[in-house]
Parts: sequence; C-alpha cells; structure tokens
Amino acid sequence: MNKNKSLAVVIGAAVLVLLLGFTTIVGFGPTKTGAARNIFLGLDLSGGVSITYQAVGEETPSKEDMNDTVYKLQQRVDGYSTEAQVYQEGSDRINIEIPGVSDAETILEELGKPGSLTFELTDGTLVLNGTDIETASAGTAPDDMGNTRDIVELVLTSEGSKKFADATTANIGKVINIVYDGEIISAPVVQTAITGGTAQITGMANHEEAERLASSIRIGSLSLELEELRSNVVGAQLGAKAISTSITAGIIGLVLVILFMAAAYLVPGLVAGASLLIYTELMLLALNAFDLTLTLPGIAGIILSIGMAVDANVIIYARIREEIAQDKPVRMAIKTGFQKALSAILDGNITTLIAAAVLAWRGTGSIKGFAQTLALGIVLSMFTACVISRLLMNAVYTLGVQDEKYYGRAKERKAINFVGRRKLFFLISLVLILVGPAMMLVHKGTDGYILNYSLDFIGGTSTTVTFQEDYSIEELEQQVKPVVQNVTGDPGIQMQKVTGGNQVIIKTRVLNTDERQQMAADLAEKFGVDESLISTESISSTISSEMRSNAIVAVIIATILMLLYIWFRFSDIRFATSAVAALIHDVLVVLACYALLWISVGNTFIACMLTIVGYSINATIVIFDRIREHLKTMKKNESMEDIVNLSITQTLTRSIYTSLTTFIMVAVLFILGVSSIREFALPLMAGIVCGGYSSVCITGPLWYVMKTKLQKKTQGKKQQKKKK
Repeated sequence: MNKNKSLAVVIGAAVLVLLLGFTTIVGFGPTKTGAARNIFLGLDLSGGVSITYQAVGEETPSKEDMNDTVYKLQQRVDGYSTEAQVYQEGSDRINIEIPGVSDAETILEELGKPGSLTFELTDGTLVLNGTDIETASAGTAPDDMGNTRDIVELVLTSEGSKKFADATTANIGKVINIVYDGEIISAPVVQTAITGGTAQITGMANHEEAERLASSIRIGSLSLELEELRSNVVGAQLGAKAISTSITAGIIGLVLVILFMAAAYLVPGLVAGASLLIYTELMLLALNAFDLTLTLPGIAGIILSIGMAVDANVIIYARIREEIAQDKPVRMAIKTGFQKALSAILDGNITTLIAAAVLAWRGTGSIKGFAQTLALGIVLSMFTACVISRLLMNAVYTLGVQDEKYYGRAKERKAINFVGRRKLFFLISLVLILVGPAMMLVHKGTDGYILNYSLDFIGGTSTTVTFQEDYSIEELEQQVKPVVQNVTGDPGIQMQKVTGGNQVIIKTRVLNTDERQQMAADLAEKFGVDESLISTESISSTISSEMRSNAIVAVIIATILMLLYIWFRFSDIRFATSAVAALIHDVLVVLACYALLWISVGNTFIACMLTIVGYSINATIVIFDRIREHLKTMKKNESMEDIVNLSITQTLTRSIYTSLTTFIMVAVLFILGVSSIREFALPLMAGIVCGGYSSVCITGPLWYVMKTKLQKKTQGKKQQKKKK
C-alpha cells in the first residue's frame, strides 16, 4: 500500500466515522432514515398495544386449550416483534402486548379476530378443523409456465394430514371451502391428491391477499374461539430515564475502553478505538435496517458486545508485540500478527455464531431477538477487527508511524505454574458451584422458591388503578411503587400507564384476597383513588413452558454443535469436552450468584445466561488455539505441563484486558442504570469475572488432566488386559 492509498484509507475511515455518526444521530430526509431514534423499542422502553381476548362459550376452557392458544398466539405475534408477549389473564382471558406500535385498531385488523375455522366441501361435509392446521404462511411459487405467483402454504398436523389425504383423494376437481366465522374466505379447487402433509392455495390476486388469507387461517387454527374484550395503548414500563442512563453509560464506557486501549497498546490501541466507533455505529444502523426490536436486555447486550468486540483487537495486537519481541520488522510483525490471530478469532466467533443460529432457529420471543442481535454483533465485530483494523494499521505504518516504540514489545515472562495449582483451582470452583444448590435449599425452605422468580416466570396479579393525576413513569416509581412494595414485600413490580388517561396497570407477585384489599386501601388513602374502580386479575407467566423448553432444547443442541465444531477444528475431543465443561461451570457459578444475592430471575435471566455462554466459549478457544500452536512445535525437553503453562501465560494479558474492558462497560451500566438494569448488570459482571477465571485457571489444567492422567489410566488398563 503506497502513501496515497494509505492517506485515502485514513481519511476514508474518518469520513466513515463522521458519516455513520451523523446517520445514527440525525438521519436523512423527512423520516430521518437511519437515525437510532427509529429503532423499534420494546414494551419496557417505548410501550405499545395491549389487547385482551376472552374465550367464547359458557364453560371455562381447559388448561391445555389455554396453553395451546397462548403458544400459537405467541408464534403469530412474533411477526410483529420478537419481543411481543402473550400471557393468560384469569381463567379464560389472554393478553397480547406488542411493542413499538400505537394504533390498536390497525393491529386488531391485521391480527384478525380469533374465531372458528373449518375446511368444508360445498355440501357442508367437514374436512378439517382449524386445529388440524399447524401453520400457514404467504409465499411464492412458479406456475406451469415458470412465472412466479403468490400462494398460501399450509402445514398440517399428523392427524390433519390423514384427513386431508382422504378428502382430496376422493374429491379431485371439487371445491373445498375455507370457512372462517361462518363466512367463506377462500374456495380453492382440489387439483390433485394431497398426501404429504403440506398444501398450496393458489389464485391469489397479490401478495397482500395471500398474507390476509394466511393470517386468517393462522388465527383461526387456535384451540379456542376468542373475542376482543378490550384494547389499550400502554406506555413504557421503565420510562425515558432508563434509555437516557443506558445511552450515557454506553458513551462513558466506550470512551473509557478507547482510552484504556490507547494507553495499553499505543498506536494500535487508537486504531482499535476507531474500529470500535465504526462497530458501534454499524450495529445501530443494522438494528435499524433489519427492524430488530431493542429492549432493556438488548441495550445491555449491545454495550456488552462493545466490550467483547475489543477481544479480537487485543488478540491481534498481542500477537504483533510477540512478533516484534522476536526481532521481526514492524511491517512483518503487523502482517504475521493478523495472520496468526485469525484462527483464534474465527474459531471463537464461529463457535458463538453456531449458538446464535440454533437459538434463532429453535428459540421464540425474546430468545430469538437475543440470538439475532448476538449474531449481528459477531459478524460486525469480525468485520471491523479483521478488515477495518487491518487496513488502518497498514495505512498508519505506511504514513510514517514505523518505529517499534509506537507498537510495543512483548516482555519475556516466566511461565506461571497453573497446572501445578489445578487442585486448588478445582476446589475453588467446586465451592463456588455448590453455593448455588445450598442457597436454593435455604430459599426453598424460607421463601417457597429455589430462586427469586419474577412475573415473567411464575405469573402474578395484575391490578388496574385509576389515579386522580397523570403520573409519569418516574413518579410512579418514586411514589407509587413504595406503597405497593410495602404490601407485597417484593421489589419485583412492573407498572405501565394506559395512554389517554390516568389508568395504570400494576403487576406484582400473586396476591391473596387480604393483600389485594390492603393494597387498594393504601392506594386510596395515599392517592385518593376510588377503590370501586380498582380491578385485579391473576396473570400467567410471559415465558411459557413451551418457550422454556424451546430454550433448553436450543441450548442443548447448540452445546452439542459447539462441541463437535471444536472437536473438528482441534482434532481432539478433550479440547471440546473441557471447553464445554468450563461453559457449564460458568453458568452454574452465575446461577449461584442469582441464588446467593436473591437477584430477580426474569426475562433478562435467559439473556444473561446466553451471554455468559458466548463469552465463556470465546475466551477458552483463545487459550486452546495457543496450546494447539505449541503442540505442533513441541520440543523433546518440553513436557505437556510446560506447554499448557506457557500457553496460558502468553495469553494471560489478553484474558485480563478483555475481561477488564468488558467489565468496564457493564460496571458503568450498573452504576448509572435504573434498578432493573442493575439486576441485569450485576450477574453479568459476576459472569465476566468467572469466565476469565475459568478460561485461565480451569480449561487448560482440565485439558491437561484428560490428556495425560486419564490417558495413562486407559493405557494401563489396556496393558493389564493384554497380560491376562
């Protein structure tokens, strides 16, 4: 790269930072395209539409039918936002909350009225019920002439497949009416016997018609027939302060990280700072472009990802310093440093990307939203570190910053005997892990639950109160929440304002009759509300059993795939098993943190645990990459213990710096954030410290034990069998 090109790269990077900054802050055109203010926000940050449906009929619906309907509605509203919530209210009501929208009538029209759906022959013979339809979606397919046409594709249940196969086989050329709430909404002709469990409805005028028909079929395939009871536009649960403090925390944290990198790595640190700015701006633009919904965990996750994005730069710059320490010219050191760091960066990020892909595939609701944001962050961090940083480093060198003193030289360090202290490390980990079950047993006996489950997990009581004044969400937090908490004894309280009036929805743990009466009396005494206008309902958890089971299955599948990938890349199952063991170790220690400090276990709990999984595996692979490298050049006088100790020592600075920069980001968030953000940040900080500890002190020694001790035992048993 000549000087002109190098100058163009530096100027281009500066222009890019300014252009992206202007776009995210201001935006373009009358709609402010690209501005961060246009990012979809979740219910906790911006509010949205709340719709309550009631089951039609005199009898109370069964628990199974209610659960099935809640689950199917959750899948339906995921099309509006991955952060939409569906939960049961009372014995026969279902509440839907969709963030980022303010027109209840439009949502009701688009969502459709959940009613009865049947497939019938023209003489009225029933072919299918709505419950025989697994799902329906609009799409396109080629016709006989090769032209693209709009269709609706149906996926049938196993029972529905048999019914439809019999009906279509016997009625080729006849019409099967799709009847919704007594009205024929489509009348497709059977063109062939349909025996494979899927069917296509053709003849759509346009894509919008296909979408409407698919929507009606999906909403009509519910186990229950529902009618709208009420709809409201609700305000944010947390208010503007949560957003402003999080943004402030992000800016302060980012500045601190850039200053730290500049102090630690000199010129490369400044290059890392520029890459981090570009990464952050690209992340905000991508959230906007892909219409991803940003929630409280999402904000914290982005701030965390900024800290994690430092990791790739730290790996690269540590390598450059090592190359300079071997007396290589700076230009060659830069080139070799990027090359040697690439395998660790790719393996670490691809492993985490595998987890994100599985979570997006199997997860639902907020889990899917988390996975999408995580995958986006991984791709952008690799791009900025491996492309932007590399271009800038080479450009800066070409423009005259060539002296070794601007880059630093790795100091020769005596290998620390981590393997020799493995018994102490294993003991510390065992104690940390056992704290969890011990505290869970204590809480089970005193509180009735092993963990401090929030409304998201166990449901509670929803109380609608009409105040005489229009309180802001901050005023509700300061004045109303203490009154409610005095009755419940639990800080886990959610409050939402109903737009266009003084109504407030207060969600708490399950309240008995006496507690409901006490809270009503206290609110009347303190704020002068009319007790007759206070209504209460029991509500189910917003995280359904299906969502939890999907999350568990997703994590298991992701763990297996990560294990297989590491096994394939490192050609040693012991690398994979020790990496997964460290991952489980970190999750169990963070779980112990939740139990010990009695931190609320809610929607953010899943996001926190998934973040720790990604963070843990990424840190471990860096050390394993160094062990793999040394094994290829292992000398005769070197033992396996020497290799492990040397590898951990050489990557120790990276482990400390990455953990420190990530910790800084989350710590600032904890200090400045509102109470709900602190509940998320605290276990994350514990996970960051634990992840750094396990990577340095557990994974290498554990691999060594499996590589040497267990191998010797296996070989000894084989020899004994041969002697016999």
